Amino acid sequence: MDFFISPAYAAPAGGGDPFMAFLPLVIIFVLFYFLLIRPQMKRQKEHRQMVESLSTDDEIVTAGGVLGRVTEVGEQFVTVEVADGIRLKVQRHTIGAVMPKGTFRSAS
Repeated sequence: MDFFISPAYAAPAGGGDPFMAFLPLVIIFVLFYFLLIRPQMKRQKEHRQMVESLSTDDEIVTAGGVLGRVTEVGEQFVTVEVADGIRLKVQRHTIGAVMPKGTFRSAS
């Protein structure tokens, strides 16, 4: 019967280095760190610094796309003037970007 089906022999037990078994997992973790985790942490740090450095008369864009000028800065909230006499209170962390001076007037 060995003519049609070749015999399957068991592999020797305990073969191989245990470090080599975990090497692919270590390589994947290192790749994830440098391609995903590290850039995300850098973006979070830059956003946190931008939000902490907000001051009055800064021109900002919120995450929702609202353009305005900061009129009052609080600990958790920022008051943003979006048009003459119209002010919105937004959370600090929802501010997406600080725009160059003059952007608010040129967009009106």
